Amino acid sequence: MSEEVINADPPEGRPVDAVTAEPNAHGHRNLGIALALICMAQLMVVLDGTIVNIALPHIKDALGFTDASLPWVVNAYALAFGGLLLLGGRIGDILGRRKVFIVGVVLFGLASFVGGIAQSEGVLLASRILQGVAAAAASPNALALITTTFPAGKERNRAMAVYAAMSGAGAAVGLILGGALTEASWRWTFFINTPIGLIVAVLAFRFLGESARQTGKFDIPGAVTGTVGLTSLVYGLTHAATNGWGDTWTLIFILGGLALIGAFLAIEARSRHALMPFRILANRTRGVSFFVMLIVGAAMFSMFYFLGIFVQSIMGYSALKTGVSFLPFSVGIVVAAQVASALVARIDPRWIAGAGGVLVGAGMFGFSRLEVDSTYLTHLLPYILVLSFGMGLIFVPLTLTAVSGVANEDSGVGSAVLNTVQQIGGAVGLALLGTISTNAIKDKFTELAPGLQKAAESGQSPEQIKQLQGQFTALATTHGFTRAFLWSAFLAVGAGLVTLIGLSIKHKDLATDSESGPVHIG
Repeated sequence: MSEEVINADPPEGRPVDAVTAEPNAHGHRNLGIALALICMAQLMVVLDGTIVNIALPHIKDALGFTDASLPWVVNAYALAFGGLLLLGGRIGDILGRRKVFIVGVVLFGLASFVGGIAQSEGVLLASRILQGVAAAAASPNALALITTTFPAGKERNRAMAVYAAMSGAGAAVGLILGGALTEASWRWTFFINTPIGLIVAVLAFRFLGESARQTGKFDIPGAVTGTVGLTSLVYGLTHAATNGWGDTWTLIFILGGLALIGAFLAIEARSRHALMPFRILANRTRGVSFFVMLIVGAAMFSMFYFLGIFVQSIMGYSALKTGVSFLPFSVGIVVAAQVASALVARIDPRWIAGAGGVLVGAGMFGFSRLEVDSTYLTHLLPYILVLSFGMGLIFVPLTLTAVSGVANEDSGVGSAVLNTVQQIGGAVGLALLGTISTNAIKDKFTELAPGLQKAAESGQSPEQIKQLQGQFTALATTHGFTRAFLWSAFLAVGAGLVTLIGLSIKHKDLATDSESGPVHIG
């Protein structure tokens, strides 16, 4: 790929390591700073996936969110990010990756500031949408800038390794940082992004090279129909939590969303510049990989969402202690990823990912047994470890099968689609599971309501009645969350079965990537 580098050519014979500030033989200077900027931006985007989860109970109390509307703090970001991720990469290809990357990180910082000062639900959700749009511009182009900035070979490989490590560490850092910042104020979980985004944007002009612009067109109809369709579907699912499945508007939003998604698929099937080319979906291995990651995204989003609230609201943990309590999840994924990486060269991916799906289902089923008086060491930690190990066994083989058979220069498209379906699966899954949980909470309250009436009639003091109401709230909330976890378990086991049945590629074919030749995307 041709490229335009803004730094002067170095003296001959002075190649240096990628982490130094000296020029190398390819004309790049300050590669260490360039890599730091790219990784800071990616860390900022990844952090947002977990850092806000810890703050959710505090956001709910401060801005008056209901049980039905609170998932939108997560979903507004996920839908905008996932729905526009492919378009963001395409815009970077055509207009210049550095330019779009800088716009993305600046917008992310500004949107985060708006979220930090929000005084209402509407303003906060608007800021979350803007954050998602910004992340869709910054994230795909951050990865692409490694190719633009780092020469092929050892330097680029090391840069990719650092980038991957930063992406993996982001979840763990987000948990701790989210807890620590929330201890001061939930608003700091947003404010922290503003200086990072602005600093990265300013330094990117100096230390990142611009990519060569490619020819092509923007698939605006595809982006609009896909994103609006998914948003309508998710809104319809959450609307059912307060108005019921038979409500007219619930049905209008759900059916309208499905119709727009159908239009999106029709546009993508005919477009020469499709965001999600059908060629990449036509292969059975990749299709199964994307579908399973859709389900896994729903399981992971629901785990962080419901457990984050349960640990703080029911178990009484502080925000920081909650973040620390989730750390074993990150450790489990890292360990399992290492195990899966070693196994994938000897065992077909269907067995590794299938086993992972079963473990995720077992972990979710364990959470479905939680009670108001559950303890961390006995009732949470074992299942956090089981679930995280299952996730690690799924991620590694499915990431490989998602780009199997795709030409090297197009492998980023397969990875982008994989990230997209994970975000979308998380949003749709959380909307559905949130509705199931909210309805279960309402039913439990209806069941317990006579107890409050009897307490009032028996002459108990207002303080005693308030205490009893708090106990009933904890019981109802726990019942609703465990019902959602039970459905998550069914979904995870189903994903494992789909993997075992549908993922037919052999580990030998995966190693040589010889399956039916490469597929060119573009």
